[in-house]
Amino acid sequence: MNGIQVSIVIVSWNALELLKRCLPSVVATEFKGFEVILADNASSDGSAEWVREAFPSVRVVRHPDNWGFAKGNNEAVKHAHGDLIVLLNNDVEVPAGWLQPIADRFEEAPGLGAAQPKLHQFDARDTFEYSGAAGGFMDRWGYPFARGRMFDSLEKDRGQYDEARPIFWASGTCLAVRREVWEQAAGLEEAFFMHMEEIDLCWRIRRAGWSIECVAESEVYHIGGGSLPAGNPRKTYLNFRNNLLMLYRNQPTSQWLLTLMVRPILDAAAAMRALLTGQPAEAWAIIRAYAAAHRMKSLIEDPDLPYVSLPYPRSVVLDYFVRGRKHFSDLPGDVFTKD
Repeated sequence: MNGIQVSIVIVSWNALELLKRCLPSVVATEFKGFEVILADNASSDGSAEWVREAFPSVRVVRHPDNWGFAKGNNEAVKHAHGDLIVLLNNDVEVPAGWLQPIADRFEEAPGLGAAQPKLHQFDARDTFEYSGAAGGFMDRWGYPFARGRMFDSLEKDRGQYDEARPIFWASGTCLAVRREVWEQAAGLEEAFFMHMEEIDLCWRIRRAGWSIECVAESEVYHIGGGSLPAGNPRKTYLNFRNNLLMLYRNQPTSQWLLTLMVRPILDAAAAMRALLTGQPAEAWAIIRAYAAAHRMKSLIEDPDLPYVSLPYPRSVVLDYFVRGRKHFSDLPGDVFTKD
């Protein structure tokens, strides 16, 4: 396997049509020294068989069960040979030259631990995509947002976020991680199953002293909702549960206790909003997430690394819903930590 520099790992479960639509572009990547690994989470739709027949160069790793995004990737990476690991969703189409700028940036910046390309919508290719846009951040109470995506407001990409600067988290939709960093961080938190696991990983990467960036010279196109569509109560449940567990893991006790005083108020407002808009299952999912997070806290270990504070010292919820700041560029820059 000499010459392999990058391992692209794609976890998939019963997503044959998405693979038919997107995998050909990944295999056609113009880059010297990469491999593609399909981690099949016990699909029953013939996905693994189709990939083996259509693309013999793709290594298929079959898992005995649906291990989700976290464990599915952790186990698949054990089969990877590259110095750079790229976790790529099965519903992402890539242009031929997408990988080179990312690999170049890791070569140029020895302190770079993780990175993502710009994420655009599959069907609106000039518009940022929900799952990570041009790089993610979190407010003081643990709510994630991104350059180009604030809650449900998505911006057109006019180059406004092409400035090279650190970000707090890179999206698991297309997440590149230096192998030594992946091993140091022990991969994704498997208790999460899926959702928020990449933000938790990135926070731990930051705590270990590595930087994270969005490489604006690269962009990919994400269909989105392949695993769980927006508005699905299970998606809501996993997002809220895992977000609380992530905060518990990465915040010192004093900050966590402060967070626990404020978050239930904000999340109760989210549940009430769901009820008033005719989504009782979503409201119930938020309540269940709190109960589950309380039960699971003992499973989540603190990595015993220096604390790195959340980057936005205000409430993005209040900025967005009360103050009407719908875009990242609307946030007051004088209080934004750029480290």
